Amino acid sequence: MTVSSPSPTPAQPGAEPDETPSPECLDELLCKAVWNWTDSVWFAEGSFWILVKPLRIILILLLALVARWLVHRTIRRLVRTTSDAGVPTMLRPLRERIPSAATEPGEFIPERRRQRAEAIGSVLRSLSTAFIFGIALLMVLKEFSFDLAPLLASAGIAGVALGFGAQSLVKDLIAGLFMLIEDQYGVGDNVDLGEATGVVEAVGLRVTTVRDGRGVLWYIRNGEIVRVGNKSQGWALVVVDLPIGFAGTEEATAVLRTAAASIAVDPDLAPSIVEPPEVLGVEQVTVEGTVIRTVVKTTADGQFSVGRELRRRLAEALENSGITARIAAGRLYSGVPTRSDSETGQGGAT
Repeated sequence: MTVSSPSPTPAQPGAEPDETPSPECLDELLCKAVWNWTDSVWFAEGSFWILVKPLRIILILLLALVARWLVHRTIRRLVRTTSDAGVPTMLRPLRERIPSAATEPGEFIPERRRQRAEAIGSVLRSLSTAFIFGIALLMVLKEFSFDLAPLLASAGIAGVALGFGAQSLVKDLIAGLFMLIEDQYGVGDNVDLGEATGVVEAVGLRVTTVRDGRGVLWYIRNGEIVRVGNKSQGWALVVVDLPIGFAGTEEATAVLRTAAASIAVDPDLAPSIVEPPEVLGVEQVTVEGTVIRTVVKTTADGQFSVGRELRRRLAEALENSGITARIAAGRLYSGVPTRSDSETGQGGAT
């Protein structure tokens, strides 16, 4: 009996070798490295979209956050430096550069300057955030293969249309921003804005709120403000004109000068006086006599108290010197003989 040995099993028809990434993928360093690490064809061929694109987007967002943090830190430092009392004199607002009787260097640290700096810093931080994240958004869209040209063109057209449709709004915002930067007025200032005159109660980028002397609250758009008269900024000049009748001007001037000098040495009023009072002399001549002018330069906040006290003391000085009685007598017996009366021998009115 013959025994035959078993023959080997023939290979299955249609067997294919293991799949490999495409040659273009293997030419890339990342694809080849992923293929060597994972032996996964789909992961190696999709490594650019799975690894590179997300990493790029994360890097763009991180750079945007870092840039925003640096810009905000710089703005906050500028705001803090501006609010500091150690700022050079030439960089301070006008109202802090005026001479005063204050003895402490930190006595004029302004709360208003701090508020103005905070407002400007807030606007700058908002603008910088919008700009940085706008650029980051465009870069992220580019990573997703968006065509930015039509998008930017559409945004430009929309911006032009918005600019034409909201010209007054843009004008108000720009005017309000420059008003804050230039410190034209602030909350608590007594201003003259044309039709509205009063105390500023609120200042915004678009609207300024003013309450007049009768209690009416005015809302004025910043773009409509053509001129600003600020009565609370810098220094003020108190002007007092007093009639002295036909009394001697030298005598009256000496009396008024003595009374005015007492204002400067008053401990309650001295901090509000920038320069000592000065009697200028005869300002005008009327049918009732001469008028003498007295002026004093004061701080913006102290002009009213100094002015009231100066008028009171000047009036008392004229009364104590007897000039007031002579003025009253001159008004009561105001008849002066005319040429025709003297010729006819008739007296004047008594």
